[in-house]
Amino acid sequence: MTTPVTIIGAGLSGLMLARVLHLHGIPSTVYEAETSPAARTQGGLLDIRDYNGQLALETAGLTQEFRRLVLDGRQAMRLLDRHANVLLDVPDDGTGGSPEVQRGELRQMLLDSLPAGTVRWGHKVGGVRALGEGRHDVAFTDGTTVRTNLLVGADGAWSRVRPLLSGATPRYTGFSFIEIHLFDGDTRHPTSAKTVGGGAMMVLEPGRGILAHRERDGNLHTWVMLARPREWFSAIDVSDPDGATARIVREFDGWAPELTALVTDGETPPVLRHIFTLPAEHLWDRRPGVTLLGDAAHLAAPNGEGANLALLDGAELGTAIAAHPEDIETALTAYEQAMFRRSAAANAEGPDLQDMLGDGTPDTLIKAFTGN
Repeated sequence: MTTPVTIIGAGLSGLMLARVLHLHGIPSTVYEAETSPAARTQGGLLDIRDYNGQLALETAGLTQEFRRLVLDGRQAMRLLDRHANVLLDVPDDGTGGSPEVQRGELRQMLLDSLPAGTVRWGHKVGGVRALGEGRHDVAFTDGTTVRTNLLVGADGAWSRVRPLLSGATPRYTGFSFIEIHLFDGDTRHPTSAKTVGGGAMMVLEPGRGILAHRERDGNLHTWVMLARPREWFSAIDVSDPDGATARIVREFDGWAPELTALVTDGETPPVLRHIFTLPAEHLWDRRPGVTLLGDAAHLAAPNGEGANLALLDGAELGTAIAAHPEDIETALTAYEQAMFRRSAAANAEGPDLQDMLGDGTPDTLIKAFTGN
């Protein structure tokens, strides 16, 4: 093809697409609203699975680089009750197929694999306009515009590209997470570090829970999970970290102090994240010159599949374009049909927040792990 691929969004899916295209000698430009790779933290641990995410990394020629990022032992998982009694303890024996890496490190690995200048930072999309015959204009808020024959929306939940293809908008699931960090846990928060263990720890009750991960250097990453209307959270002033923390931890009255300390001892202001989804079988009719990747295409509640599907989307679209460089519509059709099936199956088969925080928890999760 004679014109570069225009990718909106420098997340995992967009960068993976750019990497696979680069391997095939196809130029692309990635436009990202953030001003630099360090503009914000990039989330926590990701379990990269051998049946999708790792296949994408192999396609991208990055398996060895990925292996160097893996945090040994982090596939361990323990389930506790509110009194910190252990209900389930699954060790990491080294045979699991979902090694854990930190999202920020994985993203930086992808960035480092691209030619200099591939990503244009500080380009926030203000609007997108279809011109006909597969061509599109993308207008940025800095007043610049780019015209492209192939536009890819890898711009997440609130994609500005999605309306070209679909009228679907994300809906609130009824669940929200609050994100908190405790640094150097083994030294500064030894009781919390011991409670979390070597990998992930969960304490789940109907409508609420605490999830914590051990990250690199013993840092502890806490996610408070609450089933509440958005209006409930509106009454919490997150600009007052102490007051917000005090209000959040009241939802866990009666829980063991080593569990609530994962909230009250946080060293970063609590960050509220409402959980939104697109329809489970989100799809659209083929329209020339444009498609979607990752959360822009199939936003789902956290179930362990999102990052893996995003990586595979990018790898498969890049491979399809390389296979049909002079027939882009054939490439997009093949990619989309496979992606629709894959994302629908992942939504149907994977655990969801109702499994984790529904009336049957934690028994439903124990049965999922043990088969009993």
